[in-house]
Amino acid sequence: MEANEVELGPIDVVVIGYPPEAPKTGEAVPNVLDLVERGIIRVLDALFVVKNEDGTFSGADLADLDADSAGDLTAFAGASTGLLSDDDVALVAAEIEPGSAAVIIVYENRWAAPFVAAVRRNGGVLIASQRISAQDLMEALEAAEAAASS
Repeated sequence: MEANEVELGPIDVVVIGYPPEAPKTGEAVPNVLDLVERGIIRVLDALFVVKNEDGTFSGADLADLDADSAGDLTAFAGASTGLLSDDDVALVAAEIEPGSAAVIIVYENRWAAPFVAAVRRNGGVLIASQRISAQDLMEALEAAEAAASS
């Protein structure tokens, strides 16, 4: 299939940090696995970042970790497109405190692929894209509610 015939959804990157005191129960991983199994998202890259107490850091493919260190995230072992680099590891390490860890997940929003393809076939082009955090939305809704009640 030619590159222009491939239906791809938008690609997102999330970085989830785990401070030393975080319980790391792994309870969120089944939710991600469920999204993958239902075809809603596709994990393209997953990388684990550790920042040592002395400030040194390293990045590891989940394939290099065992279930004791990465839990069910090992389901994404080997997920790598080459989008993530040592520079990304350094950027994440700069944002987490010593003794912490983080996981970087790059995923495709597969649910949107048919919509994106239809827009493209009809001559549409993406002009802008922005992610609004849940916190920003809640604050905006509270402000609108307060304005309506005054």
